[in-house]
Amino acid sequence: MPTVVGVKLRFAPKVLLFDAAGTEPETGDTVIVETERGTEVGQVLEGVHEVAASDLPAPLKPVVRIATDDDLALAEELVEKGREAMGVYRELIGEHKLDMKPIDVEFLFGGEKVVFYFVAEERVDFRELVRELASRMRTRVDMRQVGVRDEARMVGGLGHCGQQLCCARFSGEFQPVSIRMAKEQDLPLNPLKISGLCGRLMCCLRYEFEAYKEFKSRAPKRGTPVETPLGDGKVAEVNTPRETVRIRLTEGGSISVPLAVMECERGCPCKVSREALEELGDPRANSMLARLSAPSKVAAAVAAESAASGDGERGGGEKQGSSRGSRRSKRRRGKGRGGGSGEQKAQGGGEQQKASSAQAGGGQKAGSSEGAEQKGAGSSSSGRRRRRRRSPGKDKPAEGGS
Repeated sequence: MPTVVGVKLRFAPKVLLFDAAGTEPETGDTVIVETERGTEVGQVLEGVHEVAASDLPAPLKPVVRIATDDDLALAEELVEKGREAMGVYRELIGEHKLDMKPIDVEFLFGGEKVVFYFVAEERVDFRELVRELASRMRTRVDMRQVGVRDEARMVGGLGHCGQQLCCARFSGEFQPVSIRMAKEQDLPLNPLKISGLCGRLMCCLRYEFEAYKEFKSRAPKRGTPVETPLGDGKVAEVNTPRETVRIRLTEGGSISVPLAVMECERGCPCKVSREALEELGDPRANSMLARLSAPSKVAAAVAAESAASGDGERGGGEKQGSSRGSRRSKRRRGKGRGGGSGEQKAQGGGEQQKASSAQAGGGQKAGSSEGAEQKGAGSSSSGRRRRRRRSPGKDKPAEGGS
């Protein structure tokens, strides 16, 4: 198996593999390598390791040597020389009035040629420019057109997040980025907010796309009904980095719960148990649960009070019924002792009943003869009273009969 080293060149978009050729550079070392363009300087990002021969698409170029102090000094001089050549490059472009934007100038380590990088929207005829550059630089000139993304990577800068541009920080080829990735992450479709310095969609939109896609495949959609101990609600939004779901309650307010504690099945509303809310330790949810349980305690106390009062009313009714029964028994006893008094009471004379009962009692004490007379008198008097109380129409037939 061949032994290789991963080296990053200055303007190369990704790490290139080179044959170690007996050298043992470590990660971070500067090495001199052979490329198709000539001899160049690069930095080791992947130390010496072995790879399968089938994984190598073509024969590898060798590592010439590990850079010495003289090599490093020469590399610095070439970089400074490129900055000076940049002024000449801009001047000549202005003289020829070419619609192109100069980016950078690179002098190869071996001095084989000078590479001029530029950006242009359309095809540019720069033949006259190449002649003048070659006469001034007195070396071979190579013009290289790059895209706007390559321009941002070569120039560098800071993104919206305040960090170094991803294309300049991370090596690798550009991957396609679509507007669908921004929609999946619920980002505003404002070109100023989702575009980078290059004017294209930001590369970082691709980094979290798969995570958002996977989470949303498990999470309920917006508007899905949810049953909670605090009442029914609906899904308002989802938070992918935290994997939480915010539920807006029908009675007002909202709560955020992790997706893991929600029970969601197809065709049924999602459910959140009371135990799950209590385990969250959210002060807001706990306060809402406390307010919810307070009315139930009051209702239980009221029900117990009403039950106790009902039992008391039943006991009072029973006592009242017993007293009524005792009164009725006394009345019955009174009726048994004095029959005349009972008839008089049935006919409606309350005070007369008392008087007749007293007379009847006195007659019994006086003697049997007097009692008989009084009874006869009482019967005659009662007959008179009956005749007096009858209506005139009824009395006439009685008199005629007599």
